[in-house]
Amino acid sequence: MDPRTKASLLWGVVGGLAFLVLIQGYELLAGAPVSIPAKAGVAVAVGVGATLASYRMQPRLFGNESP
Repeated sequence: MDPRTKASLLWGVVGGLAFLVLIQGYELLAGAPVSIPAKAGVAVAVGVGATLASYRMQPRLFGNESP
């Protein structure tokens, strides 16, 4: 697998899991439950969005690293 693709997929997983952590904190603090299908749907959407964004932006960000 291409390293760029692999990195993008991993960023997608991180994005989806970060959303799930955020929604869990919301449920704990607000006390308002969120349905499991809504959680899963938005987590998948966030994961896909993070994957696509990181894949598109990787060449642009790679040259901006400071030594």
